[in-house]
Amino acid sequence: MTTWLNMSLQDGASPIMEQLVFFHDHVLMIMLMITTTVSYMMITLIRNKQTSRFMLEGQMIETTWTIAPAIILVFIAMPSLRLLYLMDEVHNPALTLKAVGHQWYWSYEYSDFTKLEFDSYMIPQEEQQESTFRLLDTDNRIVLPMNSPIRLIVTAADVLHSWTIPSLGVKTDATPGRLNQTSFSINRPGILYGQCSEICGANHSFMPITIESVPAKYFINWASKMSE
Repeated sequence: MTTWLNMSLQDGASPIMEQLVFFHDHVLMIMLMITTTVSYMMITLIRNKQTSRFMLEGQMIETTWTIAPAIILVFIAMPSLRLLYLMDEVHNPALTLKAVGHQWYWSYEYSDFTKLEFDSYMIPQEEQQESTFRLLDTDNRIVLPMNSPIRLIVTAADVLHSWTIPSLGVKTDATPGRLNQTSFSINRPGILYGQCSEICGANHSFMPITIESVPAKYFINWASKMSE
């Protein structure tokens, strides 16, 4: 999760999020080079008091400043399109999780198991412990196996919601009457936090999402106990 005075993105907990962080840094470096070059040229022109009759026409420089931005855009567009296709691709999932948005809590169904479904509410402030985070922890956490391809199906029962986990690079709209699908894989154990990212009503900011990433054997034991 994000920390105090954190000026950058959260540490990636999935391969897609790591690629998104790399792409973010890649674009920032290109922007830095453009800003530096343009600033240098503007300062040079302002300070230069000389005049030259040969500067009335410059076909070479016009050709250069037309082709250079096109090349820069290609260096931005290629990794961007690659990431878009990777994020849209759903591989053979080892587990399917269905998330249903309500006003104002989430319901979860593990489609591969029978009788494994629960509601997830935010822990009230008066019931919180020292180890829990205000407005982020829930009474029932989503337990998922790490290093496994997971398919997420998102929908809503009433109004628009948005299921979002920043450290996974996942943000999927929950629309009533429609199923939206995405996939992700968690590459490290731990607890991941998110919130509804759609303005869905008065208690919009009280729809947290808590994922507990565990090894596969612990997940199987948890699923067996929950299905009993």
